[in-house]
Amino acid sequence: MVTQPSTTRYTFVGLEVFSSEGGIQSYVREMLSAYLAVDEHWQADVFLLRDSADCQHVFQDESRCRFHYFKSPNAQWSRLKLAAELALHCWRDRPQRVISSHLFLAPLLKLICQPLGIPYTVIAHGKEVWQTLEPKRRQALQQANSIWTVSRYSKAKLCESNDVSIDKVHLLPCVVDGERFSPGPRNPQLVNQYGLEGAKVLMTVARLWSGDIYKGVDVTIRALPRILEQHPDVKYLVVGRGDDQPRLAQLAEQLGVSEQVVFAGFVADEALVDHYRLADAYVMPSQEGFGIVYLEAMACEKPVLAGDADGSADPLQDGRLGWPVPHRDSEAVAVAILEMLAGDDQRCDGEWLREEALALFGKAALRRHLAGLLTEEPTPEAELRLARS
Repeated sequence: MVTQPSTTRYTFVGLEVFSSEGGIQSYVREMLSAYLAVDEHWQADVFLLRDSADCQHVFQDESRCRFHYFKSPNAQWSRLKLAAELALHCWRDRPQRVISSHLFLAPLLKLICQPLGIPYTVIAHGKEVWQTLEPKRRQALQQANSIWTVSRYSKAKLCESNDVSIDKVHLLPCVVDGERFSPGPRNPQLVNQYGLEGAKVLMTVARLWSGDIYKGVDVTIRALPRILEQHPDVKYLVVGRGDDQPRLAQLAEQLGVSEQVVFAGFVADEALVDHYRLADAYVMPSQEGFGIVYLEAMACEKPVLAGDADGSADPLQDGRLGWPVPHRDSEAVAVAILEMLAGDDQRCDGEWLREEALALFGKAALRRHLAGLLTEEPTPEAELRLARS
């Protein structure tokens, strides 16, 4: 008698995954892909509050992944309908685990899963859990069966700020698609469009919102006069849009570097790789929960600079793969950029950088981490091979 393989079914609940671009959306899409790749018999239901059935995505023909969409003109109705259908699904189908891809949905999982004895997991991405949460969300985290987060920094901040047991928080780092983000020559059309011929190019990809000045674009602009003393051919390419751009442009004008700062504005996702390939160095002295952009740059063989007190310690491996600097210190940023442009450091070896980044944070690594978490055998954090002094 042949024993049929058992089908494992998990349920994922999220806000929006396919209708908008962003770090969280990309993370969730990659996690779903990894889940289906771990075991060919695993199935999933995916409940999405703000996506609709007309979303185009790579899972369209995936028979093992059933999608449930709840977007409507009335946001309150969408929430009520999702709650009702998720409750019915959990009562009827009894998934092995329900996983929320956003803190916003954690109280709902607590309400539905606990009475039914279904384990639930909450994914915490970064800044949203660095401060003490309001009671409902804090309790939902405290009573979750497990919490996954992207970096050691977010894990520590989450536990400290919200009185969560550190034993229930595990790492599921971000992933970079090494097939998509890869080295290549500069696109001549873009070089001409941005006036980069013969220039050493620094680059940042970030939202330019007035509420997100922590991204450090202004710090990098303040560092330019010092850099230009040694490299008068430097240009700073800023990819992204937002209401803070006028302030940044005015700052560049005041410092006499407006000719060196190029605001590219919004760049479509499919054109992003060609923009990374324009860069000689990726610079973002920020405060990130993780910072997928650092991995994307490294996969394109570009040296990277990040903040020194945030989740970017993981992609930069505590400085082994890049330059961590005090995130509001323009002088420290200038010194680090000059080292990067000199190119004498191993961290400027693009081929080595790409190899290390993909080994630690490629799709195979994500599948390995996720398989360990779902089988309750979490991958040891030592697997990240964090640099030790």
